[in-house]
Amino acid sequence: MEKSFVCEVCNKLFTEKSSLRRHLLTHTNEKDFVCDVCNKAFARKYTLNTHYRIHTDERPYVCDLCSNAFLRKTDLNEHRRNHTNHKPFVCGLCNKAFSRKGHLTEHYFIHSEERPYSCDVCSKGFSRKTHLDRHYRTHTKEKPFTCAICDKSFSQKGSLEVHYRIHNNYKPFVCDVCKKAFTVKSNLKKHYCNHVNGKFYECELCRTVFPQKSSLNKHYITHTNEKLFSCEICKKAFAQKKHLYKHRKRTHKKEKISDVYALQDSADMSNET
Repeated sequence: MEKSFVCEVCNKLFTEKSSLRRHLLTHTNEKDFVCDVCNKAFARKYTLNTHYRIHTDERPYVCDLCSNAFLRKTDLNEHRRNHTNHKPFVCGLCNKAFSRKGHLTEHYFIHSEERPYSCDVCSKGFSRKTHLDRHYRTHTKEKPFTCAICDKSFSQKGSLEVHYRIHNNYKPFVCDVCKKAFTVKSNLKKHYCNHVNGKFYECELCRTVFPQKSSLNKHYITHTNEKLFSCEICKKAFAQKKHLYKHRKRTHKKEKISDVYALQDSADMSNET
């Protein structure tokens, strides 16, 4: 059995003692490493060294395909995936593809109705503990993910990764009309609406942007887990019509939908007599 180290403050588990030590600094708020240029303080020396690059404009991690340079290796790795667009991990239910196996595993819970993890504050249910932990921080206002360059903190790791693009001046989302570039995809969508009709509709839950209100209404179903579209053959239900169509093609290739309707009609007539 793999050995684990437990934080006595928040009960978070770590596989390495060094990781636990680093984590404990988030509770003590001790910042002994001070930048001699701007006097900003950091809890770790490594974080201070990374921060120094904003003053020197040093970008040691260079893409060998396009020569874009980055402050951190993780930023370079994220950028490289845009060149390859390689997504080998495919969902067997809706055919959505992912570049990482972990993302596919997390995606599968969208199709599951099981919500075993409940918030003890608002009773909202979640399919994974990591999702519950992320949600719980909306109540506690905890922001454990801190930028190594400017010390800004975030409640979600994904928000921190997007924030790092500002320091790298990395703008992967480009408008195909005017070529203006953006660090965040939602900002590109908002901008694109200016080319179409100047209006956009934003989801209050996840900030995804849509050019039409009808598209936003369809999107809301993904949050409520409401399944309005049922398969006429096996009665399996789906939140979106396109997922129902994919299910029909993949699972019921041999059956004709018209034949199924005919069987249903004859069954209804026999029930009436």
